[in-house]
Amino acid sequence: MSQARVRWTTSDLELLPDNGNRYEIVDGELFVTRAPGWRHQRTIKNICRELDLWSQQTDVGEVVPTPGIIFTDADNVIPDVVWISKERLAALLDEAEHLTGAPELVVEVLSPGETNERRDKEAKLKLYAAQGVCEYWIADPRLEQIQVYRREHATLVMVATLFTSDELTSPLLPGFSCAVARLFG
Repeated sequence: MSQARVRWTTSDLELLPDNGNRYEIVDGELFVTRAPGWRHQRTIKNICRELDLWSQQTDVGEVVPTPGIIFTDADNVIPDVVWISKERLAALLDEAEHLTGAPELVVEVLSPGETNERRDKEAKLKLYAAQGVCEYWIADPRLEQIQVYRREHATLVMVATLFTSDELTSPLLPGFSCAVARLFG
């Protein structure tokens, strides 16, 4: 006998307790995570710092940690970092100043655990591809590496795995360059 799968929606999130957990919905599936650990948070800070320095120099967009993105009623996520151009930002903010569409760049920092990895490497990868994200970075503080995915046709394809001896660049961010080691230090 098969059980019907519960499909969560954005309105369901309002009923959940405000207890410090992060609630996200991907394709109607609820993901609950606790506040990330120190290394995870430090990695977010480092990525934001590097992207913010470049953004201030170029004045073409903004980087923000942990913004909510409401793609649909069944897809409501909180990525660790986003970078969005000024043009796209103006078009995608709703009246409550929530993002309602894809920023150009999304970064997820992996938390330990199989469920967390599956969420970021499978569920969110598919979601971000379907919604039009141009580039997706998955940073792994434990392995000190970054997997870089770029849009090819209608999907995100892994184009590189970068280690601490590598330099992170992106055609999406002309002139941006950062030693991967600085993101985990």
